[in-house]
Amino acid sequence: MENIEICHCMGVKYSDIEQALHSADKLSDVTDAFKHVQEVTSCSTGCGGCYNSILEIISELLHR
Repeated sequence: MENIEICHCMGVKYSDIEQALHSADKLSDVTDAFKHVQEVTSCSTGCGGCYNSILEIISELLHR
């Protein structure tokens, strides 16, 4: 799953999202996590079509 491209506009893969989450000091909720991942990877800054997928992945990763 880590090599699956989630954000086609920016070429962001599942593993990029996971790495961005691990680079954060503290994330209080999914919205904060999304903002951090977006800053690190630029995901969902093109067409925005991946927004929901990014949120689902972040939620999944945070609740492991």
